[in-house]
Amino acid sequence: QLELKKSDIEDVLPYLLDSMMFKVLSYKGKVFGVEAPTFVELEVTYTEPGIKGSTSTGTTKPATVETGIQIAVPLFIKQDEVVLVDTRDGSYLGRAN
Repeated sequence: QLELKKSDIEDVLPYLLDSMMFKVLSYKGKVFGVEAPTFVELEVTYTEPGIKGSTSTGTTKPATVETGIQIAVPLFIKQDEVVLVDTRDGSYLGRAN
């Protein structure tokens, strides 16, 4: 078991939930990085209601996910939906199945 400092996980902290698996990169017991999965499934906890019929305009709106970060999602995404988020840049990838 390794003890991690907040500075060791700053890059993945916005995507961290209980029971998530992350790779801890270490050498001789010293942590030098933490690698998150390429994408994570996060629940939208708040977003403004979308406009009916706006599915192909490419317009986005802000949405807050369960970890507290804000991402841009298409207008048709609703509160309580689970979305895929790219951990490399925080972008919306699609709805989770």
